[in-house]
Amino acid sequence: MSEFEWIHIIWAFGALALAAGCLAGYRLSWKRSIVYALMWAAIFTAVTLFINAVNV
Repeated sequence: MSEFEWIHIIWAFGALALAAGCLAGYRLSWKRSIVYALMWAAIFTAVTLFINAVNV
């Protein structure tokens, strides 16, 4: 684990929190909100894995 790895982890959680806050503004049902949150989590995870694969 590199010296600045924790910055990427904090950024990922911040981005997910921002997406969750935006979804909360739409006042969707709990089920739909959870589905959207999982979709966003999958997108950010895929992007993070892609970036890590390219940097190796």
